[in-house]
Amino acid sequence: MSTFSSLSRRLRLARAADEFALTTVLLFLAVTVVRWLRDPDSALYLGDLYAALAVIGGFSGAILTGLILSPPGRRSGGHLNPAVTVSLWLMGVFPGRSVVPYVLAQLAGSAAGTGLGRLVWGPAVALPSVDHAAIVPAPTWQPTSVFVAEAGSMTLIIVAVGFTMAHARYARLVPYVIGLSVALVIATLGPRSGGSINPARQFGPAALAGQGTDLWIYLVAPVLGAVLGAWLHHLLSRRRPLTHKVRVPASKQSPPEGNAAADVSRRSSIRTPAPTGSPLLSDGPGPPSSRGITTTERGRTPA
Repeated sequence: MSTFSSLSRRLRLARAADEFALTTVLLFLAVTVVRWLRDPDSALYLGDLYAALAVIGGFSGAILTGLILSPPGRRSGGHLNPAVTVSLWLMGVFPGRSVVPYVLAQLAGSAAGTGLGRLVWGPAVALPSVDHAAIVPAPTWQPTSVFVAEAGSMTLIIVAVGFTMAHARYARLVPYVIGLSVALVIATLGPRSGGSINPARQFGPAALAGQGTDLWIYLVAPVLGAVLGAWLHHLLSRRRPLTHKVRVPASKQSPPEGNAAADVSRRSSIRTPAPTGSPLLSDGPGPPSSRGITTTERGRTPA
């Protein structure tokens, strides 16, 4: 038992290390693209904020999808966002014991990626127009509006992700749904609320830029939106069939006489493991035997 616990602990730490590396890359690339598009001395400078954020949104969405589909992303689940980690835990597809290690790794990766960007690109990262890629809302937007926009956007994304994961034929599209959603949020809300929807996206840049104003909104609002999204996911799931029907060959439909368990199985719906096409369905931090999501592995008795 102690050997099993030790293996499980090592796997959790290894997957958290993957999240640290992935978030470091994500923030380094975020700082890089903002540096090249918003530095007036850059050959790629875009003076129009709306155009710049549209490009940044498309780039960020593509990079995020690529990181989720990368080998480390497939191992860890490719969360790269504390709000996503919390929502997947609340949906019952991620172990609660790994939430804190993941969140700490993501926040540390945020700071490391931003620091790496400053180290590579030098003083240009500290220019007011770049400011370590820290996110700021429009002057006309009040904190309440920013909070609602950040939380509401995250809620909609989690509902979309939950719907996609719940259908086997769509499960492989989850990384693309996330990437597209992030791109749209940045392009549309970037000039207004800032379009962060990820505490790790703002934590490192704000810390290095010394920008504490409204930081709590960008840390709390996405998580609250994730909680609401997970709640809506469960609410909508109750309105849908909870099982996947599986056709059983005729030769296997009649279990031996006297087999009570088989008789119960024959009368009830047959549950299948959740689709594993999406890395976000991976139970990465657990031992190999816990990969995939089934009702029995979650401690629930099939209906």
